[in-house]
Amino acid sequence: MFAPIVAPAARRCRQDRRRSLGCRLMTTPPYSQYPQGVSDKSKVVAGVLGIVLGFFGAGRFYMGDTKTGVLQLVVSVVTCGFGSIWGLIDGILILVNGGVDGQGRPLRD
Repeated sequence: MFAPIVAPAARRCRQDRRRSLGCRLMTTPPYSQYPQGVSDKSKVVAGVLGIVLGFFGAGRFYMGDTKTGVLQLVVSVVTCGFGSIWGLIDGILILVNGGVDGQGRPLRD
């Protein structure tokens, strides 16, 4: 007699015999501000952070490479600050050559 009330999600998803919804999960956003394969992190910001705050590994933390960032921080603390030269050189190399973020995508200009 009465038409069943169908939830809005049921119209978009397939419905099996058990009356449960089987929707595909969305793994990527529907649109992207940057081209696919390019990071949303800037190489200029990463390089300047590496030069200015190389003691703390800030450039690597910004890029999403936490393993190297923690290693830069530990080396700088253990060597009483002399290890911050690593962060300085790393920041210069990121500015000159570019680099990749934590997911392996090249940094944008």
